[in-house]
Amino acid sequence: MENMAEEELLPQEKEEAQVRVPTPDSAPVPAPAADTALDSAPTPDSAPAPALAPAPAPALSPSLASVPEEAESKRHISIQRRLADLEKLAFGTEGDVDSASSLNSDNLGTENIQTCPLCPKEKFRAYSSHKLRRHLQNLHWKISVEFEGSRMCICHLACRPVKPTIVGDQISSKLGAHYHCIICSATITRRTDMLGHVKRHVNKGETKSRYISASTAKSSNEVLKETDTDIQVFPNYSIPQKTDSYFNPKMKLNRQIIFCTLAALAEERKPLECLDAFGATGIMGLQWAKHLGNAVKVTINDLNENSVTLIQKNCHLNKLKVVVDSEEKEEGDGLEDGSTPGDIQVTRMDANVLMHLRSFDFIHLDPFGTSVNYLDSAFRNVRNLGIVSVTSTDISSLYAKAQHVARRHYGCNIVRTEYYKELAARIVVAAVARAAARCNKGVEVLFAVALEHFVLVVVRVLRGPTSADETAKKIQYLIHCQWCEERIFQKDGNMVEENPYKQLPCNCHGSMPGKTAIELGPLWSSSLFNTGFLKRMLFESIHHGLDDIQPLIKTLIFESECTPQSQCSVHAPSNTNKQEENGVFVKTTDDTTIDIYSAQGKRKSNEMAINVAKKQKTDASTAHPPFYYNIHRHSIKGMNMPKLKKFLCCLSQAGFRVSRTHFDPMGIRTDASLTQFKSILLKYSTPTYTGGQSEGQVPAPEDTVTDRVELSVNDKAEVSGCRRW
Repeated sequence: MENMAEEELLPQEKEEAQVRVPTPDSAPVPAPAADTALDSAPTPDSAPAPALAPAPAPALSPSLASVPEEAESKRHISIQRRLADLEKLAFGTEGDVDSASSLNSDNLGTENIQTCPLCPKEKFRAYSSHKLRRHLQNLHWKISVEFEGSRMCICHLACRPVKPTIVGDQISSKLGAHYHCIICSATITRRTDMLGHVKRHVNKGETKSRYISASTAKSSNEVLKETDTDIQVFPNYSIPQKTDSYFNPKMKLNRQIIFCTLAALAEERKPLECLDAFGATGIMGLQWAKHLGNAVKVTINDLNENSVTLIQKNCHLNKLKVVVDSEEKEEGDGLEDGSTPGDIQVTRMDANVLMHLRSFDFIHLDPFGTSVNYLDSAFRNVRNLGIVSVTSTDISSLYAKAQHVARRHYGCNIVRTEYYKELAARIVVAAVARAAARCNKGVEVLFAVALEHFVLVVVRVLRGPTSADETAKKIQYLIHCQWCEERIFQKDGNMVEENPYKQLPCNCHGSMPGKTAIELGPLWSSSLFNTGFLKRMLFESIHHGLDDIQPLIKTLIFESECTPQSQCSVHAPSNTNKQEENGVFVKTTDDTTIDIYSAQGKRKSNEMAINVAKKQKTDASTAHPPFYYNIHRHSIKGMNMPKLKKFLCCLSQAGFRVSRTHFDPMGIRTDASLTQFKSILLKYSTPTYTGGQSEGQVPAPEDTVTDRVELSVNDKAEVSGCRRW
């Protein structure tokens, strides 16, 4: 950095302040008095050399004189808040003794020559104030970079060292334009690079306050609250690429449904050893320990050292005990009511290594992206009848936007379909089932949720090769018609199918030339929901006051039974009722327990395996039908569709199982084929040009309606009198 003239920051009421402008020379030239300039008026060549002054500090902007914090940051003169401040720097403030011609040492002899404070004398000389003002506005101010109300104007002074070039026998060093960073005082040549430079500062949480005062930077962490749990987060907590501890407020629904899962599992046996493999801020593990107390032993793990430190601070913030390296360190005095919840063990280790070293009853995996790299380790030491929950946020590959990535991570061939969200859930379940089968374990899917930001799969682990074999049989390929989007899972068997198109209910291949279907998968072909476990989750959500998650759990219950909401009960289980899960009767009394242990304390592995096999055979017919139809996708041109609730009632009256689905707000899960679905939709649609024509006047073609779709066309009151849900 070249030496620049010192500019004294004085209060605005001192009108005798003088403004000194840097010159390309290393020694500053003081401005002469006004009478001397008028009398002698020497030329620049004959001007006497002034005495050398000590090296001054970098020049500061006069517009920052009233702000003491900004004065401490030592900003360059090219950083201004208003164009008027930049013009004052060139012409001098009002009441200045020096005129505008005394801003540069080269204009001592010529009164009407004015120079730019951000350009050297060789680059610009203005013979009028109007020309200088236009130069400042069109060059320096116009192509500046704005940040927090200030502008970083382009500077042409000798602030940035430039490599000299050799032209013949002479060495020339051309000065380049650059910007001075308002945060770190770096010099950047291009405007686009300056914009990216400032954006990187913002992403890292580095602002001007960090460089003004060190104490303010230490207290920059923000405290957020979620479900009565306080956590500290970094300023850039919402940008996963730029922060050590990522916190996404949009995943609140995900955290609540996982909490309900753990709460339902905690009623079976206590205490539970739980693992949050990717803690980040530790919000999920803190909620487990704070609300479930001694029923759980929580372990929060993260590989990043800053995240581990932040997790310990959050434990102290919530008055919880922390165990680090097997040494108990009390970070608080317990809760105010005197009850002491379970200890939280904070570890700094790779998740794969930790899951290989220890056994857990409940494991939650939520890495940034896909979780396939951690599935083998999760099923290696998970206990029998334990639960593994997997949150996948690589929705671009799962939702068929990046098909090559899905093939690389999951070994699955997919395309974009109308039921793409359920397809994504079945892809993740298939990957989880294959990982469990490699460890001689089977799984039963408790529920699978696919929303906008994530895909959540929760499975119960069943030990034994028999369960593993039964699980592997449920991974099949799907035949999908590209024309009408009809779909069906391939039949079991090792023989090669001569014409696989015969398995599809549609006749698109016979009426169209060429190939019309594609093979997708491998996918999970069995049920995605366990009704009994979902009802227990709903009871826990009501018990803990989680109102946000209750509508989703109710929708999952209706979807698992594939019945309209008016025909399904979602009340809390009665005291004398028993539910069967995995061949095991689960008591639903107030002191809910699960009969999985014998009197000697050993698990009934043989009996349970037999019960599971029998249950899977009997539940094959009662499982909900796979996939769903979108009513807008199959709408009929020129016809007004019936309301969704009314159409669900029509399908139910026709004898089909029907329900709504959480995967698609306009989706309908039913065991009717696509032909039957379209026939009923056509029957209760009205032409657009008739407006208020009565329903049921457009009969469906007889050749497309089976005996199962015989509906009474005369009774409109029967349709309008259906229960609404």
